[in-house]
Amino acid sequence: MPNTASARKRVRQNAHRKALNRWRRTRIKDQTKAFLSAVQSQNLAQAETEFRKVCGLLDQIACTSTLHRNTAARRKSRLARRLNALRHGAAAAA
Repeated sequence: MPNTASARKRVRQNAHRKALNRWRRTRIKDQTKAFLSAVQSQNLAQAETEFRKVCGLLDQIACTSTLHRNTAARRKSRLARRLNALRHGAAAAA
């Protein structure tokens, strides 16, 4: 248990930051799942919309301390590869 006032404040701050980081990570995971489900269903228009949303969210959260900017860039790159594979698959099928 914290004994000093500053230690009690630190516990409160840590709890608040943990909740905020968890909320941000959950938003990223939910948006990524929406994109991946659109890719899975071969829906190119919806996948492009969801890709723009997830990229914007990653850029936004990369500006905080929740996610490093290189991690966000790596995730965006991997998602972009999936989108491009879907585009080329749709073009080949057409």
